[in-house]
Amino acid sequence: MKGSADLMIQQLSYAVKYVLGKDVAGRSFFVFPDDTFLVSYPKSGSTWARFLVAALANPNETISFLNIDRLLPSISSRSKRDLRNQARPRLIKSHEYFDARYQNVIYVVRDPRDVVLSQYRFFLKRGAIDDGYALDRFVNRFLAGDLNTYGSWGENVGTWLAARQGSKRFLLLRYEDMLSQTGRELTKVADFLGMHVSPEHLERCVEQGSADRMRDLEKKQGAQWVTTAGDRTDIPFVGAAKAGGWKSGLLDKHIAQIESAWGPLMQHLGYEVSTDTASGRAVARVGLGVLDAVLQRTSW
Repeated sequence: MKGSADLMIQQLSYAVKYVLGKDVAGRSFFVFPDDTFLVSYPKSGSTWARFLVAALANPNETISFLNIDRLLPSISSRSKRDLRNQARPRLIKSHEYFDARYQNVIYVVRDPRDVVLSQYRFFLKRGAIDDGYALDRFVNRFLAGDLNTYGSWGENVGTWLAARQGSKRFLLLRYEDMLSQTGRELTKVADFLGMHVSPEHLERCVEQGSADRMRDLEKKQGAQWVTTAGDRTDIPFVGAAKAGGWKSGLLDKHIAQIESAWGPLMQHLGYEVSTDTASGRAVARVGLGVLDAVLQRTSW
Protein backbone atom coordinates (compact mmCIF):
# COMPACT_ATOMS: atom_id res chain seq x y z
CA MET A 1 0.00 0.00 0.00
CA LYS A 2 2.76 2.40 0.93
CA GLY A 3 4.50 1.84 -2.43
CA SER A 4 1.29 2.55 -4.33
CA ALA A 5 0.67 5.69 -2.30
CA ASP A 6 4.22 6.94 -2.94
CA LEU A 7 3.83 6.32 -6.66
CA MET A 8 0.52 8.16 -6.69
CA ILE A 9 2.09 11.13 -4.91
CA GLN A 10 4.97 11.19 -7.41
CA GLN A 11 2.57 11.08 -10.34
CA LEU A 12 0.42 13.83 -8.85
CA SER A 13 3.50 15.95 -8.15
CA TYR A 14 4.66 15.57 -11.75
CA ALA A 15 1.18 16.42 -13.07
CA VAL A 16 1.12 19.63 -11.03
CA LYS A 17 4.62 20.57 -12.22
CA TYR A 18 3.64 19.86 -15.82
CA VAL A 19 0.52 22.03 -15.62
CA LEU A 20 2.54 24.84 -14.03
CA GLY A 21 5.40 24.44 -16.51
CA LYS A 22 7.81 23.57 -13.68
CA ASP A 23 8.93 20.18 -14.98
CA VAL A 24 12.45 21.26 -15.92
CA ALA A 25 13.68 19.28 -18.90
CA GLY A 26 17.16 18.26 -17.71
CA ARG A 27 18.24 15.01 -19.36
CA SER A 28 14.70 13.60 -19.62
CA PHE A 29 13.05 15.36 -22.55
CA PHE A 30 12.24 14.26 -26.07
CA VAL A 31 15.03 14.93 -28.58
CA PHE A 32 14.31 15.36 -32.28
CA PRO A 33 16.89 14.34 -34.91
CA ASP A 34 17.04 17.88 -36.32
CA ASP A 35 17.81 19.50 -32.94
CA THR A 36 21.11 21.34 -32.62
CA PHE A 37 22.63 21.62 -29.15
CA LEU A 38 24.94 24.38 -27.96
CA VAL A 39 26.88 22.52 -25.27
CA SER A 40 29.58 23.64 -22.86
CA TYR A 41 30.78 23.02 -19.35
CA PRO A 42 29.36 25.68 -16.98
CA LYS A 43 31.16 29.04 -17.09
CA SER A 44 32.88 28.36 -20.40
CA GLY A 45 31.34 31.35 -22.18
CA SER A 46 28.02 29.65 -22.82
CA THR A 47 25.81 32.72 -22.34
CA TRP A 48 27.99 34.78 -24.67
CA ALA A 49 27.93 31.97 -27.25
CA ARG A 50 24.18 31.76 -26.75
CA PHE A 51 23.78 35.45 -27.59
CA LEU A 52 25.93 35.07 -30.70
CA VAL A 53 24.19 31.96 -32.02
CA ALA A 54 20.72 33.30 -31.21
CA ALA A 55 21.53 36.49 -33.11
CA LEU A 56 22.83 34.44 -36.01
CA ALA A 57 19.69 32.30 -36.23
CA ASN A 58 17.23 35.15 -35.62
CA PRO A 59 18.21 38.08 -37.87
CA ASN A 60 15.00 39.99 -37.10
CA GLU A 61 15.43 39.84 -33.33
CA THR A 62 17.45 42.00 -30.97
CA ILE A 63 18.92 39.61 -28.43
CA SER A 64 18.61 40.37 -24.73
CA PHE A 65 18.37 38.59 -21.40
CA LEU A 66 14.59 38.95 -21.69
CA ASN A 67 14.23 36.89 -24.85
CA ILE A 68 17.27 34.60 -24.90
CA ASP A 69 15.38 31.81 -23.12
CA ARG A 70 12.74 31.90 -25.84
CA LEU A 71 15.13 32.09 -28.78
CA LEU A 72 17.70 29.57 -27.55
CA PRO A 73 16.18 27.77 -24.56
CA SER A 74 18.17 25.98 -21.88
CA ILE A 75 17.28 22.48 -20.70
CA SER A 76 18.17 23.55 -17.15
CA SER A 77 15.53 26.28 -16.97
CA ARG A 78 12.81 25.41 -19.50
CA SER A 79 10.12 22.80 -19.00
CA LYS A 80 9.63 19.69 -21.11
CA ARG A 81 6.40 21.16 -22.40
CA ASP A 82 8.08 24.42 -23.39
CA LEU A 83 10.75 22.56 -25.33
CA ARG A 84 8.19 20.28 -26.94
CA ASN A 85 6.33 23.36 -28.21
CA GLN A 86 9.48 25.04 -29.50
CA ALA A 87 9.45 25.56 -33.27
CA ARG A 88 11.69 23.14 -35.17
CA PRO A 89 14.47 22.86 -35.99
CA ARG A 90 15.33 23.71 -32.41
CA LEU A 91 18.48 25.31 -31.06
CA ILE A 92 18.94 24.25 -27.42
CA LYS A 93 21.53 25.07 -24.77
CA SER A 94 22.91 22.31 -22.56
CA HIS A 95 25.72 21.72 -20.06
CA GLU A 96 25.31 17.95 -20.10
CA TYR A 97 28.08 15.40 -20.44
CA PHE A 98 27.84 13.12 -23.48
CA ASP A 99 24.30 12.23 -24.50
CA ALA A 100 23.97 9.94 -27.51
CA ARG A 101 20.61 11.47 -28.39
CA TYR A 102 22.25 14.78 -29.31
CA GLN A 103 22.87 14.34 -33.03
CA ASN A 104 24.06 17.87 -33.90
CA VAL A 105 26.37 19.52 -31.38
CA ILE A 106 28.27 22.80 -31.17
CA TYR A 107 30.64 22.33 -28.22
CA VAL A 108 32.37 25.34 -26.65
CA VAL A 109 35.42 24.51 -24.56
CA ARG A 110 37.43 26.84 -22.32
CA ASP A 111 40.72 26.55 -20.45
CA PRO A 112 39.77 24.86 -17.14
CA ARG A 113 42.13 27.13 -15.24
CA ASP A 114 39.93 30.07 -16.24
CA VAL A 115 36.74 28.08 -15.82
CA VAL A 116 37.40 27.41 -12.14
CA LEU A 117 37.86 31.12 -11.41
CA SER A 118 34.70 32.01 -13.31
CA GLN A 119 32.77 29.36 -11.40
CA TYR A 120 34.16 30.65 -8.11
CA ARG A 121 32.86 34.16 -8.86
CA PHE A 122 29.51 32.77 -9.98
CA PHE A 123 29.10 30.77 -6.78
CA LEU A 124 29.83 33.92 -4.79
CA LYS A 125 27.26 35.83 -6.85
CA ARG A 126 24.59 33.20 -6.25
CA GLY A 127 25.36 32.99 -2.54
CA ALA A 128 26.29 29.32 -2.91
CA ILE A 129 29.52 30.02 -1.03
CA ASP A 130 30.38 32.74 1.46
CA ASP A 131 32.86 35.56 0.98
CA GLY A 132 36.23 34.26 2.06
CA TYR A 133 35.48 30.70 0.98
CA ALA A 134 38.89 29.09 0.53
CA LEU A 135 39.93 28.85 -3.10
CA ASP A 136 41.93 25.73 -2.16
CA ARG A 137 38.73 23.99 -1.17
CA PHE A 138 36.88 25.22 -4.26
CA VAL A 139 39.60 23.97 -6.61
CA ASN A 140 39.45 20.55 -4.96
CA ARG A 141 35.68 20.43 -5.44
CA PHE A 142 36.07 21.57 -9.04
CA LEU A 143 38.52 18.77 -9.75
CA ALA A 144 36.25 16.23 -8.07
CA GLY A 145 33.28 17.36 -10.14
CA ASP A 146 30.96 17.83 -7.17
CA LEU A 147 30.04 21.48 -7.85
CA ASN A 148 27.21 20.49 -10.21
CA THR A 149 25.54 17.51 -11.88
CA TYR A 150 27.57 17.72 -15.10
CA GLY A 151 30.65 15.85 -13.94
CA SER A 152 34.08 17.44 -13.78
CA TRP A 153 35.51 19.58 -16.60
CA GLY A 154 37.61 16.63 -17.76
CA GLU A 155 34.68 14.22 -17.66
CA ASN A 156 32.38 16.56 -19.53
CA VAL A 157 34.84 17.61 -22.22
CA GLY A 158 36.46 14.20 -22.50
CA THR A 159 33.23 12.29 -23.05
CA TRP A 160 32.17 14.57 -25.91
CA LEU A 161 35.57 14.47 -27.61
CA ALA A 162 35.93 10.72 -27.23
CA ALA A 163 32.49 10.08 -28.68
CA ARG A 164 32.15 12.75 -31.34
CA GLN A 165 35.37 14.55 -32.31
CA GLY A 166 35.89 14.20 -36.05
CA SER A 167 32.19 13.83 -36.81
CA LYS A 168 30.69 16.21 -39.36
CA ARG A 169 27.83 16.78 -36.93
CA PHE A 170 30.11 17.94 -34.12
CA LEU A 171 31.64 21.43 -34.15
CA LEU A 172 34.30 22.16 -31.53
CA LEU A 173 34.96 25.82 -30.69
CA ARG A 174 37.48 27.19 -28.22
CA TYR A 175 36.36 30.15 -26.13
CA GLU A 176 39.78 31.71 -26.60
CA ASP A 177 39.50 31.55 -30.41
CA MET A 178 36.02 33.04 -30.20
CA LEU A 179 37.46 35.98 -28.28
CA SER A 180 40.30 36.66 -30.72
CA GLN A 181 38.44 35.86 -33.97
CA THR A 182 34.74 36.18 -33.17
CA GLY A 183 33.59 36.66 -36.76
CA ARG A 184 35.63 33.75 -38.07
CA GLU A 185 34.37 31.35 -35.41
CA LEU A 186 30.78 32.49 -35.87
CA THR A 187 31.13 31.83 -39.59
CA LYS A 188 31.97 28.22 -38.68
CA VAL A 189 28.70 28.07 -36.75
CA ALA A 190 26.77 29.46 -39.72
CA ASP A 191 28.34 26.85 -42.00
CA PHE A 192 27.52 24.12 -39.50
CA LEU A 193 23.89 25.26 -39.42
CA GLY A 194 23.75 25.48 -43.22
CA MET A 195 23.21 29.24 -43.17
CA HIS A 196 24.43 31.77 -45.71
CA VAL A 197 25.19 34.93 -43.75
CA SER A 198 26.01 38.35 -45.12
CA PRO A 199 28.99 40.28 -43.72
CA GLU A 200 26.54 42.88 -42.41
CA HIS A 201 24.52 40.32 -40.48
CA LEU A 202 27.68 38.74 -39.09
CA GLU A 203 28.87 42.13 -37.87
CA ARG A 204 25.51 42.75 -36.20
CA CYS A 205 25.71 39.37 -34.45
CA VAL A 206 29.15 40.18 -33.07
CA GLU A 207 27.90 43.54 -31.83
CA GLN A 208 24.89 41.97 -30.12
CA GLY A 209 27.23 39.68 -28.24
CA SER A 210 29.78 42.30 -27.28
CA ALA A 211 30.83 42.26 -23.63
CA ASP A 212 30.05 45.97 -23.18
CA ARG A 213 26.52 45.52 -24.52
CA MET A 214 25.90 42.44 -22.38
CA ARG A 215 27.17 44.24 -19.26
CA ASP A 216 24.79 47.12 -19.95
CA LEU A 217 21.90 44.70 -20.47
CA GLU A 218 22.75 42.90 -17.25
CA LYS A 219 22.42 46.13 -15.28
CA LYS A 220 19.00 46.74 -16.79
CA GLN A 221 17.62 43.21 -17.03
CA GLY A 222 19.60 41.02 -14.64
CA ALA A 223 16.91 41.13 -11.95
CA GLN A 224 14.38 39.73 -14.45
CA TRP A 225 16.49 36.97 -15.99
CA VAL A 226 15.96 33.48 -14.58
CA THR A 227 19.69 32.82 -14.14
CA THR A 228 20.50 35.94 -12.10
CA ALA A 229 17.19 36.96 -10.53
CA GLY A 230 17.65 37.34 -6.78
CA ASP A 231 21.45 37.09 -6.95
CA ARG A 232 23.97 39.55 -5.58
CA THR A 233 24.28 42.69 -7.68
CA ASP A 234 27.75 43.66 -6.46
CA ILE A 235 29.28 40.77 -8.43
CA PRO A 236 28.59 40.93 -12.18
CA PHE A 237 27.46 37.90 -14.16
CA VAL A 238 29.21 39.08 -17.32
CA GLY A 239 32.90 38.76 -16.57
CA ALA A 240 36.04 40.30 -17.98
CA ALA A 241 35.66 38.46 -21.31
CA LYS A 242 39.40 37.77 -21.40
CA ALA A 243 41.55 34.67 -21.54
CA GLY A 244 44.41 33.85 -19.20
CA GLY A 245 43.08 35.33 -15.96
CA TRP A 246 44.28 32.17 -14.22
CA LYS A 247 47.88 33.36 -14.55
CA SER A 248 47.27 35.95 -11.85
CA GLY A 249 44.18 34.47 -10.19
CA LEU A 250 45.47 31.01 -9.29
CA LEU A 251 48.36 29.96 -7.10
CA ASP A 252 51.05 27.71 -8.55
CA LYS A 253 49.71 24.76 -6.56
CA HIS A 254 46.23 25.20 -8.07
CA ILE A 255 47.68 25.30 -11.58
CA ALA A 256 49.70 22.16 -10.86
CA GLN A 257 46.63 20.36 -9.54
CA ILE A 258 44.54 21.13 -12.63
CA GLU A 259 47.32 20.33 -15.08
CA SER A 260 48.12 17.10 -13.26
CA ALA A 261 44.49 16.02 -13.56
CA TRP A 262 43.85 17.01 -17.17
CA GLY A 263 47.16 18.01 -18.76
CA PRO A 264 47.00 15.62 -21.75
CA LEU A 265 43.43 16.65 -22.56
CA MET A 266 44.33 20.34 -22.23
CA GLN A 267 47.31 19.91 -24.55
CA HIS A 268 45.17 18.08 -27.08
CA LEU A 269 42.92 21.14 -27.13
CA GLY A 270 45.87 23.47 -27.67
CA TYR A 271 46.31 24.78 -24.13
CA GLU A 272 49.88 25.15 -22.98
CA VAL A 273 50.68 23.63 -19.63
CA SER A 274 53.44 24.71 -17.30
CA THR A 275 53.90 21.42 -15.46
CA ASP A 276 55.22 18.10 -16.71
CA THR A 277 52.36 15.89 -17.97
CA ALA A 278 52.11 12.62 -19.82
CA SER A 279 51.28 14.34 -23.08
CA GLY A 280 51.72 11.25 -25.19
CA ARG A 281 48.38 9.73 -24.24
CA ALA A 282 45.70 9.96 -26.90
CA VAL A 283 42.59 12.01 -26.16
CA ALA A 284 40.40 9.04 -27.03
CA ARG A 285 41.97 7.08 -24.19
CA VAL A 286 41.49 10.00 -21.79
CA GLY A 287 37.91 10.49 -22.95
CA LEU A 288 36.96 6.84 -22.67
CA GLY A 289 38.40 6.74 -19.19
CA VAL A 290 36.34 9.70 -18.00
CA LEU A 291 33.31 8.34 -19.84
CA ASP A 292 33.58 5.21 -17.69
CA ALA A 293 33.87 7.46 -14.63
CA VAL A 294 30.72 9.37 -15.57
CA LEU A 295 28.80 6.14 -16.15
CA GLN A 296 29.81 4.93 -12.70
CA ARG A 297 28.90 8.22 -10.99
CA THR A 298 25.63 9.09 -12.68
CA SER A 299 22.51 7.53 -14.11
CA TRP A 300 21.41 8.02 -17.70
